[in-house]
Amino acid sequence: MRHLVTDLLVTLAYGVVGVILMGIGYLLVDLATPGRLNQLIWTERNRNAALLLVSNLAGVGVIVVAAIVASADDFVLGLVGAAAYGILGLVIMAAAFVLLDVATPGKLGELLVDAEPHPAVWVSAIVHLATGAIIAAAII
Repeated sequence: MRHLVTDLLVTLAYGVVGVILMGIGYLLVDLATPGRLNQLIWTERNRNAALLLVSNLAGVGVIVVAAIVASADDFVLGLVGAAAYGILGLVIMAAAFVLLDVATPGKLGELLVDAEPHPAVWVSAIVHLATGAIIAAAII
């Protein structure tokens, strides 16, 4: 029974770190796009904004999973690694977003929240997912 309780507490700790990192990811996407993200997605049903957010959250999730797997049953190392790599991943995703914005015509944030579907959102989404995968591979 003690082993089960310990495993549940470890899972809870990793879950809290993951949710906090996804919350930070949400805030970064909100800052990068014009308007309020909650309004764009839940009220206006903007698919571009939703895809951008989903890709960011998935990228963060991939990083956290890799940090947990790489921790080799060392709880403290895994928890600190998940937090540190998660923050690093968010910073790299934000930098990639800025680089993509500089390299493409128009203002990327505005294109990504346009009411009409825009191919640029797919490019940006793949950048988020690929960044998460690259960092995950580096961790493992």
